[in-house]
Amino acid sequence: MSKEKQAQLRKSVTPYAKSNTKASIIQILNTIIPFILLWFLAYQSLSISIWLTIALSIIAAGFVVRTFIIFHDCTHMSFFKNKKANRIVGTITGIITHFAFEKWKWSHSIHHATSSNLDKRGIGDVWVMTVDEYVEASTWKRIVYRLYRNPIVMFGLGPLYLFLISNRFNRKGAKRKERFNTYLINLFIAAIYALLIWAIGWQAFLIIQVPILFIAGAAGIWLFYVQHQFEDSYFENEEEWDYVKAAVDGSSYYKLPKIIEWLTGSIGYHHVHHLSPRVPNYNLEKAHESTPPLQKATTITLATSLKSIHFRLYDEASKTFVSFKEIKDQVKAQKNDLQLSTRRASIEDK
Repeated sequence: MSKEKQAQLRKSVTPYAKSNTKASIIQILNTIIPFILLWFLAYQSLSISIWLTIALSIIAAGFVVRTFIIFHDCTHMSFFKNKKANRIVGTITGIITHFAFEKWKWSHSIHHATSSNLDKRGIGDVWVMTVDEYVEASTWKRIVYRLYRNPIVMFGLGPLYLFLISNRFNRKGAKRKERFNTYLINLFIAAIYALLIWAIGWQAFLIIQVPILFIAGAAGIWLFYVQHQFEDSYFENEEEWDYVKAAVDGSSYYKLPKIIEWLTGSIGYHHVHHLSPRVPNYNLEKAHESTPPLQKATTITLATSLKSIHFRLYDEASKTFVSFKEIKDQVKAQKNDLQLSTRRASIEDK
């Protein structure tokens, strides 16, 4: 795609990069109120069946994901026209989702500016190693990477790490506003937890809240993971990296059933979002449907997206993701070469 066509493509979604106050308020109402109601019903249902409580918690988790999309739009300053309104709503939804608004705003802006850039990995993204990096890595680093990419660790322990550690502490070098925002959100979470535990007891609280956070967290990690980890995703070094290509070819169109699309705030139109982060979630589908070139983005479904679990390393030669099994021979050959070099060096020393 020529630079001229790229500029035209970005220009074509500009009309949708405008927030609508009425639409934003409606989305807050049809997201936050149902979440609170479901939480209350989950508590009331404990007297009937714990399984009914868990079922209601699972549904409530879907509304936490939808709340996160509001939070996410606020970090892009795209949910409301007013910056202060975005910060206030972003902080409130940050309390519900357990994400520090200013901290995540900083890291996520870097993610957008560096997505698919092999030379600028490490902030706001999923850890990706290239085949060459993995082959040349130490045994310890390979073990750590394999654990990180293991589905049980990523989607099982990942939510616990996010909610209990990563989101609760400030990064090194954080400015005063960012540090204060994290402390404020932590304080409100602690106060709400204390109030609920006092009101309904810690057992009931955990039965309801743990499934909500765990399922919402796992779903959020999955969405973030799968929309950049597909077979022929775009990755380039700094010299060749291009913002528009990274947006359209490095982000997928995750075609989801309508109810899931609604709960996830249309974030499946991820290619549109990366092309123009100022497009609020309720305009993403419109931008996609009205822009033919965007409809050519890699499309994945619930079924086909499951294959991404096996995509572990990016192969710069073939421009595709590969599994650990596919490069087993390369690792073995590299190990043999290293052992041979060590023996030669030992002989020469003698």
